[in-house]
Amino acid sequence: MSTPRISLDGLEPRSITDEQRAVAPLARSEDGTWVVLGHAEARRVVEDAEAFSSAVSRFLQVPNGLDGTEHAAVRAATDRFFAPEAMARLEPVLVRIARGLVAELLEDVPGTGTEVDAVAAIGAVFAVRAQTAWLGWPAALEPELLAWMSQNHEATRSGDLAGTAAAAERFDEIIRSVLAPRRALGSEDPGDVTAQLMRVRVALPDPDTPGAVDRLFTEEELVSVLRNWTGGDLGSIALCLGVILRELAHRPVLATRLRTGSAAEATAIIDELLRIDDPFVANRRVARCPVRIGEEEIAAGDRVLVHWTSANRDERVFGRADSVDPAAHASANLVYGAGPHACPGRPLATLELRVLVRELLAAADARPAEEPGEREIAPLGGWAHAPVVLVPRSVTG
Repeated sequence: MSTPRISLDGLEPRSITDEQRAVAPLARSEDGTWVVLGHAEARRVVEDAEAFSSAVSRFLQVPNGLDGTEHAAVRAATDRFFAPEAMARLEPVLVRIARGLVAELLEDVPGTGTEVDAVAAIGAVFAVRAQTAWLGWPAALEPELLAWMSQNHEATRSGDLAGTAAAAERFDEIIRSVLAPRRALGSEDPGDVTAQLMRVRVALPDPDTPGAVDRLFTEEELVSVLRNWTGGDLGSIALCLGVILRELAHRPVLATRLRTGSAAEATAIIDELLRIDDPFVANRRVARCPVRIGEEEIAAGDRVLVHWTSANRDERVFGRADSVDPAAHASANLVYGAGPHACPGRPLATLELRVLVRELLAAADARPAEEPGEREIAPLGGWAHAPVVLVPRSVTG
């Protein structure tokens, strides 16, 4: 049987991949890239870092574009920023930010509620405020970061490579603007996460010395790490919030469980809603050697796209893709990836989403809006616009 072909451009990721996955767990795009649609097949690729390289971009990507010992060294040096004790210190800060945003949203809201876009008006604003607080960046950057998010989103959605490059350069300039004053302070730096990252030592190759050397990150590497942490988180948190709130508006019983249950139950529900409608659409790999997956032979040098949105809806694992069962599906959930390159920022994203959703639901009920909203199209997932009606709980009881 010949390998099925798939076209993703300009289409909503779930509909096209649900249909194609029923035919075969792997397909090929028009440019010859392997598109991995099945759950087992996705895990096979991302858990075998010897056979599949993450060095797929012509641009420096630290740590996600590194392989082997270099990737392991950077993760060992930087994962501590997402450790449980670090997240515990951050949680009250995020609670304060979430409560402030919720108060703004509900100020002078009538008893019938107010319609808001969960992506732009809630998720994007909270993501910027949470990230700047975590990193120690000036709050005055909020308008610039929100404008950048809009620019980057439009370029990514349209496939405008020049626009995407311009957005990337603009974001790098923002990062350099926060590095420069800290570098000038030297030993008198403020001690925030950004300053701490600048003092991290890691075993990486040095252009002037053979082999790995225990050294500080270069300026280019620092910019790349902070771009990876922040640029990706800002847009993804906004998209996640759109998925979560829109679903909860249509599932009031689930919303009550999330609001009143334990933190662990709230996290499980959030993860499950994101599994069903995963906005982290895909990651890329390149085959280092010939690999056989199922009935397909992947050649050395072949490009591979691991489609998380599809893998997280694989009927062979989850039964009906849209069924909600947080406990049963937790061990197979691939929202944050798997293998050595699984998302390092998962603890931060999980905490941000749980805090924001619970604070919002403590103050208001989310109800469906009359406007249906607008789905994202590949390479993005989730909702471009997710209108919901917020009704203050002082009115609903």
